[in-house]
Amino acid sequence: MEDRDMLRMANQIAGFFRGYGAEAAQGEIAAHINSFWEPRMRRLLFAYVDGGGKDLDPLVMAAVANGIKRPAGSTAAT
Repeated sequence: MEDRDMLRMANQIAGFFRGYGAEAAQGEIAAHINSFWEPRMRRLLFAYVDGGGKDLDPLVMAAVANGIKRPAGSTAAT
């Protein structure tokens, strides 16, 4: 999967849950990604965020910080 595909998918998820309100949307985004994205996809997401997260929906960025599980093999930015 390429960054652009991951970015599109993550932002579509954020768009779907946006109407829930920011706090609930963040939780739902995290739950969805944790449940349906395989570790390889989440590694790509975390690598993208660690690289700055350009063009990633702020709700996804918040969900990354507050609930999306970082898979084994991905490292946090230092």
